[in-house]
Amino acid sequence: MILVLWDIDRTLLYVGDIDRLVYRTVFEKVVGRAPERLPAKGTGVTMPVAVKELLTVNGVPGGQVDAFARRIIGLMPGELERHRGRMLADGLLLPGAVESLTAVRKSPHLLPTIVTGNLQASAEIKLSVFDLIGLVDPTVGGYASDDPHRPALVSVAQQRAGAVYGHSFDRSNTVIVGDSLEDVRTGREGGARVIGVSSGTTSAADLAGAGADHVITDLTDPSQLLRLIGTAAT
Repeated sequence: MILVLWDIDRTLLYVGDIDRLVYRTVFEKVVGRAPERLPAKGTGVTMPVAVKELLTVNGVPGGQVDAFARRIIGLMPGELERHRGRMLADGLLLPGAVESLTAVRKSPHLLPTIVTGNLQASAEIKLSVFDLIGLVDPTVGGYASDDPHRPALVSVAQQRAGAVYGHSFDRSNTVIVGDSLEDVRTGREGGARVIGVSSGTTSAADLAGAGADHVITDLTDPSQLLRLIGTAAT
């Protein structure tokens, strides 16, 4: 059995500026003023890391950052939930996402779940908005709500999947599919092979240069993806 760890944003779907709107709104609620700077797009860093960077670059005193960050993190999923309709209107499924998710889900030797910089609640909102949640097992994934250090989420997913499915997972049979340099780092440091997808803000050359085991342009060829998952998991 091979554990397939899907990234969400810019790999499977894109929610436009909704995430940045949520950051802006919740920051203002907690800090009492609008932020002048927002997190960079498409970096793949976990949401708790992005929140602390957001507070720091907007001049929040260091002694207040942790307390404010906890409050902001607690509010983020609820604020995202308020924008379900706008996510559908402004966002989109990326080409081939449904077909590739379906192909992986139907393969008897593949176990698809999620490893993402989103909190679990936020990840499940995004997946459910775009009707993808039934194509993965989100209960055995790794999320920013588990650990802000993204490479640690590979082990979280491996242990959860192992406990539920009675199979041992390690680097030899775990594959990440993702679009960012953080996805590559997560695999290399966390214990998974990586299939990079240049559907986000990172080029195919940069994904390969960072150490992705394979790089594809998009998810429009599910048969190719299945072959690469089998090749990477060796």
